[in-house]
Amino acid sequence: MDTSERGKLLPFYVVVDVSYSMSGTKLASANQIMPRVLDAVAKAPILSDKVRFAVIDFADDALVRLPLCDILDDDVQLPSLSTRGGTSFSAAFRLLRTEIEANVKQLKADGFLVHRPAVFFISDGEPTDPEGTWRAAFHDLTHFDKAAKEGFSMYPNFVPFGVDDADPKVLQQLIHPTGGNKPMRMFVQSKDADPAAAIAAMAEVLISSVLASGESMAQGNSGIILPADDDLPPGLSSYTSDDDFV
Repeated sequence: MDTSERGKLLPFYVVVDVSYSMSGTKLASANQIMPRVLDAVAKAPILSDKVRFAVIDFADDALVRLPLCDILDDDVQLPSLSTRGGTSFSAAFRLLRTEIEANVKQLKADGFLVHRPAVFFISDGEPTDPEGTWRAAFHDLTHFDKAAKEGFSMYPNFVPFGVDDADPKVLQQLIHPTGGNKPMRMFVQSKDADPAAAIAAMAEVLISSVLASGESMAQGNSGIILPADDDLPPGLSSYTSDDDFV
């Protein structure tokens, strides 16, 4: 089967902070993200021909909890996340690069064309690894010089989500890309909102993006589509890389 028959796929990576601070209702809400995504895709099964999903969790280390897959496959078992350790951003970034590189190569070998992957990164706190360490890992994940052909050509669109004690000024530095035709944004828990409810709202943003992106791809367009600010569920605010925080 050639690529015209196989079509194009958009991989989504859901990356969840499972450090001890995520215990309780926040983790319970995070564990409902993928079941809700599954329900949404099941109601629009044509999307399963266009999107793939993976789940990675991270604490002191990072683990693949759901390898990239068609979420409607009968043998898919959604993971149940549990808390452990600290908040190593660098562990998540390094594993993401490894997984994206391997997954994209495999999809292409299977005859698919692959849109740039999308990462939805959820955290409730600041990184516990040294700043230089996580910055270097993020650079390795996202930097690509097209002219010089240096860096990671499969770099993802990176969308940070912050709740509770997450520092928006830190997460803002993870928005990627910040320019071009489709700059990404970050989503942060609104003031006085409940963190668990904000995570549930983030699931709505993810589902909205999956549906809009899949429909756009069906019309011959490409890449991830994020919901407009006016369409955000209660409990979340959206920011660009240029917004100021005091």
